[in-house]
Amino acid sequence: MYYFYIMSNPNKSTLYTGVSNNLARRGYEHKEHILQNSFTAKYNVCVLLYYEIYTDIRQAITREKQVKKWNRSWKVRLINKLNPHWNDLYEEIAGL
Repeated sequence: MYYFYIMSNPNKSTLYTGVSNNLARRGYEHKEHILQNSFTAKYNVCVLLYYEIYTDIRQAITREKQVKKWNRSWKVRLINKLNPHWNDLYEEIAGL
């Protein structure tokens, strides 16, 4: 399984897109700022807002490239379809 995902900081001012083959692990890495000098650590990106599941890594990467080009309002609409209250979905995918 491969995941395209969108995360944000706690005040929802920054949106970050990514791809991973283990969304629970990747979400944990974002939350704990494992890569201390990264964009996500700098902007405290730690809230999982949206994800899609793919069986082919190429499809997940293609989707990320597509959404990464979108303006913020389009990304917000995408998030709102699945997660209108912008809850952190990390516990859902981590099985907590």
